[in-house]
Amino acid sequence: MGGHFMQGHVDTVATILSMTPDGNSPVFRIQPRDRSVLRYIVENGYVTLDGASITITRFQDGENRWWEVMLIAYTQEKVVTAAKEKGEDVNIEVDMVGKYVEKSADGGGVLEKMVHQYIDERLKTNGR
Repeated sequence: MGGHFMQGHVDTVATILSMTPDGNSPVFRIQPRDRSVLRYIVENGYVTLDGASITITRFQDGENRWWEVMLIAYTQEKVVTAAKEKGEDVNIEVDMVGKYVEKSADGGGVLEKMVHQYIDERLKTNGR
């Protein structure tokens, strides 16, 4: 199985808002208690639900933000989330790469220094 980098930490707990069948694959709509984790959620990105790396199939931003995941038959056999129902909670760990990028871009991080260096080099190359 593929996935993303996971550490086994729980960033927040989320509630299953709905479970809608799509053929033989249930679609879970998830809403986290700690809304700050939503900045790491992107469609076709990854999130960990109860310890299993799952692809995000849909994300709704705005006042009532949520995301959806679909569990294919193979995944349903391997994860505990498949047995859960509307109103139940799941443990959430967001993709750690997003956390690293955010940290690097935040105030004097490595990414900011790299961007400044690149701009300086481009300005020198163009005679400015």
